[in-house]
Amino acid sequence: MNLQLVKMEPQYRSLAEDMIREWKTSGEAIVPWAIDRADIRDFSAYMDSLEQTGTADGLVPESTFFCLDTDRNLMVGAINIRHYLNDNLLKHGGHIGDGVRPSERQKGIATRMIALGLEECKKLGLKRVLMTCRKDNIGSAKSIINNGGILENEIKQDDGVVTQRYWIDL
Repeated sequence: MNLQLVKMEPQYRSLAEDMIREWKTSGEAIVPWAIDRADIRDFSAYMDSLEQTGTADGLVPESTFFCLDTDRNLMVGAINIRHYLNDNLLKHGGHIGDGVRPSERQKGIATRMIALGLEECKKLGLKRVLMTCRKDNIGSAKSIINNGGILENEIKQDDGVVTQRYWIDL
């Protein structure tokens, strides 16, 4: 399996649509949320939604990449990188949000995708990256730890969910 991070371009549209359709059919929330923030059927608006440069409404600049398995020509996941943290992201989201499509989980894709995402973080000049996950998401925690994540603490959210916060030194 040869994975690479790609920016969305017209040639990847059908692959992304297939991945998003699978996620929606599964009934799960799509992660990272950035790949479902706009309707892909309006492709121009969709493309615009993937790169945030402003800081209005508590947002920070971010970049979204799709993870392509070039051997199978299959979109297997996505990763969203926040260029810096605000107070909310420091507690709840971190620098990286990632997700693997349901049919491709437990194959080591998340670990490899995060490693590729960390390379993108280095290009942004980040020296240390925060990643968070739900405490009950053992697979996500393993993928973060496999990339050097060190658990700093756990925070109980307002809804009772416990979020683990991991730091990765680049």
